[in-house]
Amino acid sequence: MPPQSSSLSGTRAARALGLDFPGGGHQPAAARWIVATIVAVAGSVAACAALAALGVALFPATAGYDHFRFADYTKLTVIGVVVACAAWPIVTWFSTSARKPFLVLTVLVTLGGLAPDAWILYKGQPAVAVGILVLMHVAIALVTYPALVLIAPQRKPARPAVPLQR
Repeated sequence: MPPQSSSLSGTRAARALGLDFPGGGHQPAAARWIVATIVAVAGSVAACAALAALGVALFPATAGYDHFRFADYTKLTVIGVVVACAAWPIVTWFSTSARKPFLVLTVLVTLGGLAPDAWILYKGQPAVAVGILVLMHVAIALVTYPALVLIAPQRKPARPAVPLQR
């Protein structure tokens, strides 16, 4: 492929993802981002706790399952959500319409996060328990994405001053 075609396809991909590389000035307000991070972490841990309890209620054979222990899923949930929350201001650095690329990243990372679930299923873990773990991953994404983009929205570009007309 000639360099021009490669450059053109890179430009198309960037445009399709909404990447316009504006640099700084569009990140969410720090205080709102901190609140969104707290909400995302607390909401994700609560969702995982509810799903673990639901899993045991629906499938009593999963009682005592290691990955349904609060300390087990909370540690991994907090780490993952904090990393996702740190990614939000970074994505806003690359796009003035960061919601779309951040949604794409959220979906891709959530799908990637299912790899350990597939591995433990392959190694013989109970399918119903692994199914609950999959639901936990989806719940984390469903809590974290809206918490960030709604509570700590991306700042709009400053508008140029318009002279007063008399």
